[in-house]
Amino acid sequence: MQYYEVGRIINTHGIHGEVKVMVITDFVEERFAEGSQLSIKLADGQRQDVIVESARPQKQFLLVKFKGLDNINDVLAFHNCELEVAGDQLKPLPKGQYYYHQIIGLDVETVDGEKLGTIKEIMPTGANDVWVVARPKQKDLLLPNIPDVVKKVDLDAHKVTVELMEGLE
Repeated sequence: MQYYEVGRIINTHGIHGEVKVMVITDFVEERFAEGSQLSIKLADGQRQDVIVESARPQKQFLLVKFKGLDNINDVLAFHNCELEVAGDQLKPLPKGQYYYHQIIGLDVETVDGEKLGTIKEIMPTGANDVWVVARPKQKDLLLPNIPDVVKKVDLDAHKVTVELMEGLE
């Protein structure tokens, strides 16, 4: 089974088993809805499946309570662990939208056919995501995911075609 990260537990909160989560999903309401199943990737590589009992925002984080984990001692071991969703729980996205795991690792080339590198990371910035392209023997290239720059995403060909605007390189 393939798993995809949707957040990271950064700390406990209070004494009743809540954890503070740094969320890294665009589907917060869906992933952290009451009854949602998630998996915690523990420090030793094992997984613990959990069911969301409740979730509420706190500043830029989410406070999450899991069913059956009602004490701070039940959640102490989750500090700095990844929260993941199973691949079979991912819903198909509308045409032209992609999950991060589909984009990371794609090759990037210009509309002229010049190979630039490989997408190694996606940085959400609010207005639009920025794709970080690892280039051989050069500094990383930061590409805003906007229609003026990203011209075509071809998952089958494992390639993204871009048009570099002035000042990007």
